[in-house]
Amino acid sequence: MPLVRAWAVGVVVLVVTEYVQMTVVYGNLVGPRGVGSFGAALALVHLPNLVCVVLATWAAARVHPAPWREVPARHAVAACAVPVAAQLLTVSLRWERTGLSSLALWMSTGVLLAGCALGLLLDRWREEGRP
Repeated sequence: MPLVRAWAVGVVVLVVTEYVQMTVVYGNLVGPRGVGSFGAALALVHLPNLVCVVLATWAAARVHPAPWREVPARHAVAACAVPVAAQLLTVSLRWERTGLSSLALWMSTGVLLAGCALGLLLDRWREEGRP
């Protein structure tokens, strides 16, 4: 049950933050034609995605209870499974646009890895800051 609770929180946070990203950033700044340059893609797609992944990972890690959080591999699975599953789902649904040679695939994978690492580091930093 501790894994399920962590995953449920991760799903809720990821869905809410991605919804905000889609409505605020994409709806107002990107438009239907998409982004025109690498810089715009980085600023309007990948950095907001990084924030979403960090928040989902951190939230899932925060609700993963002791003593299970003391096992590093189990804690990483509890915290990172939802963003990884979301990445796999996105890639499988859009494989024609995100093949192995696609820069978008590699950028989103980098965002996933960085976001999970930052979310876990944020959790560890918060854990060490407790009295």
